[in-house]
Amino acid sequence: MSTQPHEPRWEGRNASKDVLRREIWHLLEETGSSVGTVWSHIPNFVGAEVAAARLAELPIWQQAKIVKANPDSPQIPVRLRALQDGKLLYMPIPELKDDFPFVLFDPAELTKQGISFESAAQGKHGVKFGRKVRFEEMLPIDLVVTGCVAVTRNGARTGKGGGFADLELGLFRELRLLKPETPVATTVHPVQIVPDDRLTMLPHDSPLHWIITPDEVIETHTPYPSPTGVYWAAVQPDQYRDIPFLAGLKEALAKDRE
Repeated sequence: MSTQPHEPRWEGRNASKDVLRREIWHLLEETGSSVGTVWSHIPNFVGAEVAAARLAELPIWQQAKIVKANPDSPQIPVRLRALQDGKLLYMPIPELKDDFPFVLFDPAELTKQGISFESAAQGKHGVKFGRKVRFEEMLPIDLVVTGCVAVTRNGARTGKGGGFADLELGLFRELRLLKPETPVATTVHPVQIVPDDRLTMLPHDSPLHWIITPDEVIETHTPYPSPTGVYWAAVQPDQYRDIPFLAGLKEALAKDRE
């Protein structure tokens, strides 16, 4: 039975993506592929642990020492595997709502403090176990894992509609924390893969280089270019209102370019 709310959050910014998100959330529920509530979320799915294990077999994972992963439930196994493999893990505060945007999980520090990796990997419930960091304290990232609602085999993606992932990646690029060749990956259920023509990439959208499902690994060879920074024209008024550091960081970046 569908658990759809009356109005998914962030609906109204892009009509075609709104329709697609609704379709995917419905489909995950109808096929029994969802885990927990999916509406207005990056949806958790059956087989997320298997997808994370497939990701961990790839050279892009094995060569990465510093991983950034989203805080959503389907990527709990990814975050756990990063810590188990001894990688430094950056995770954003959900919806970037605090005055510090990220927490750092260092496996060595967690072990010294007697904090289990399972506890630290729990997303918003694990935030308290990480060390608060600002952008200027962060180290360059070797691999980005981002959450998605729908993806295409040529690397297009959409999240839950809040614009947080693209904003984060744009800021990383402006601050030189991401190189042009840094891979961006996701783990999703097969039903979240849609035909290429269902998603149109906009100038601020960051494409995927790898898509991992419980059943397959897809290297997208995406034709879409990665943005070189934040596409400030696409930043929404509610993002300036709700993200405490955003306006100040925009001003600081503008001064740096003068």
